[in-house]
Amino acid sequence: MDGFRQLVPISLFVLVFALAFGLAAAQSGLDQTTILAMSALVFAGASQFAALELWGEQVPLVPLLMTVFAINARHLLMGASLYPWLARLPPARRYGVMLVASDANWAMSLQAFSCDKPGFGLLFGGGLSLWLFWLLGTWLGIHFGHAISDPDGLGLDMVLGCFLLAMVAGGEKTLRTLAIWAVAGISALLAYRFLPENSHVIVGALAGGLTGVLLGRPAHER
Repeated sequence: MDGFRQLVPISLFVLVFALAFGLAAAQSGLDQTTILAMSALVFAGASQFAALELWGEQVPLVPLLMTVFAINARHLLMGASLYPWLARLPPARRYGVMLVASDANWAMSLQAFSCDKPGFGLLFGGGLSLWLFWLLGTWLGIHFGHAISDPDGLGLDMVLGCFLLAMVAGGEKTLRTLAIWAVAGISALLAYRFLPENSHVIVGALAGGLTGVLLGRPAHER
């Protein structure tokens, strides 16, 4: 419950984007049950919007699967970063927790784990908060989405980015960490400029992770 409550503020912004998705999905011709099922089972805003772009009378299944996988591939890296703590759980609980893993609750739980604080409540409880607000926002978008048809115009698309940046700023402050984030950031910017869409997320994460491996583990973890 503590984790749920801590993620409610960011969940309110998630609700607005879910509202926009619900509106867009309804306008694309999908019925309410399908739209709500997509939000409940996929629970990933960017890939759900991308799926709508490919939706039609003839759905290109393979390109659709590849697009969703490419956008959500960062979850592979998120899971890997949490593995040292998730490995302590039985498999059913481990994968159950990761069903509601998202950027915000992943960042907060990882920061807590790294500081030797409890993080499972943030990961699972916070994930439930984000998931429920995403579902609620989707439902509202289906019925009342015309009220906010352009959330980007309100600058709300910057909220999650600023939140994650705050998580980074509040984390470990060492030359090693600075080097990792610098490499990740520069690599992501170059990939964003020169590589296919959405690939910058994976490139930046892999570059930062590889830098961390090459620099070795910090002294307090040895």
